[in-house]
Amino acid sequence: MLEPSDELVKETFWQDIFKSLRKDRMAVAGGIVIALFILMAIFAPWIAPHDPYAVSLDLQFQKPSAEYWLGTDMFGRDVFSRMIYGSRISLLIGIVPSLITMSIGIVLGIVAGYFGRRTDFVIMTISDMVLSFPSLLLAMVVMYTLGASLLNIFIALSIVGWAGTARVVRAQTLSLKNKEFVEASRAIGVKPIVIMLRHILPNCIPQLLVLFTLEIPGSILSEASLSFLGVGAQPPASSWGLMVSNGKEFLFNAPWVAISPGIAILLIVLAFNFLGDGLRDALDPYLKQ
Repeated sequence: MLEPSDELVKETFWQDIFKSLRKDRMAVAGGIVIALFILMAIFAPWIAPHDPYAVSLDLQFQKPSAEYWLGTDMFGRDVFSRMIYGSRISLLIGIVPSLITMSIGIVLGIVAGYFGRRTDFVIMTISDMVLSFPSLLLAMVVMYTLGASLLNIFIALSIVGWAGTARVVRAQTLSLKNKEFVEASRAIGVKPIVIMLRHILPNCIPQLLVLFTLEIPGSILSEASLSFLGVGAQPPASSWGLMVSNGKEFLFNAPWVAISPGIAILLIVLAFNFLGDGLRDALDPYLKQ
């Protein structure tokens, strides 16, 4: 159980971060945009004005109007409704692989940094091998091997993304494992797993928060790239990347089909990057000074 003074310090630390974030207008704007997209994804059935999967060839390439705010696509489907439902898949692909990569990277990074020697050598060698391949190319190889599906996208992006997180956590672990509080815990016989979970991992959380906010837009862009190349989300799904891929052939005749989801990708990526920059500034003591 924490002492009152410890609770006060912990509360003040997080309050200081929120105060710093509130002063950063770009971070606040990014947080608002992210919240709006999340709400749009959650309440998609109630927000979408039309059925996103309803095909009507009589309504092909309708221009934006009062009834169809962003026009219709090559099958007469409402682009705005498909964008709303597409936010579910795009955000899911952004968040789930990021959580998986962060989990794998945290475990391997702490183990490598704490135990060192042969364990560190093996894990970092594998990490270097993963980082030596272009991430998109490696993801494409995995997708072509496993097949195009939502689950395989999670697997591909998780295989590609864990190495960077592992290196960051390893660096933090190396700087913390020789600190006095870790040495004291080791001296009184505390098990390594307890030291890693109770003393090292909590001190890595600020850096991991920043890394997580930057990992999500990377996953969204990777999914959009894979869908654009034909190995991402598959019909009848309506991810933003797939919508851009389907609309690229009609860019000059019906530009709204591809431009609208492209703008959505741009907004969500910028929002997460602005929020990540704000978190980095709030957590960096040198920037505060």
